[in-house]
Amino acid sequence: MNQDQMDEDAPIFAIAAAAELAGMHPQTLRQYDRMGLVIPGRTRGGSRRYSVNNIRQLREVAQMSADGMSLPAIARILDLEQSVRTLRRQVSQLQAQAQADAESRPGARVFAAGTTGSVITLRAGRRVRRATEVMIWRPPHLRESHLDED
Repeated sequence: MNQDQMDEDAPIFAIAAAAELAGMHPQTLRQYDRMGLVIPGRTRGGSRRYSVNNIRQLREVAQMSADGMSLPAIARILDLEQSVRTLRRQVSQLQAQAQADAESRPGARVFAAGTTGSVITLRAGRRVRRATEVMIWRPPHLRESHLDED
């Protein structure tokens, strides 16, 4: 198996090996696990198993700690970084879905804002009742005289 095929989230390192790879004492890894900073996988027997990504996180925590950050601050940063990764993954999925939808039905959908702020999907060419479904605004200089009488 080459490095491109390696699962970096696979929990493969025992605590002693992970501590050595991260340059830490095994007790520090246990403390970080209890605090929720770096949470390893577990075997059926309950032993900790660390992944390559866990080792990276441990090194990152060590660097931030050496830079003077408190452990609660580090925990918050790691949590925010995970949230950003999750959101980026969701955005990519939504972009791919929107692209696929656009390619499968070019020009088939129009969106409008409802009076309550909701999004209304319209089929191309469908007219809506202005007063009940969609709030329409046009700049005064583009309004037709019969629209102003409503």
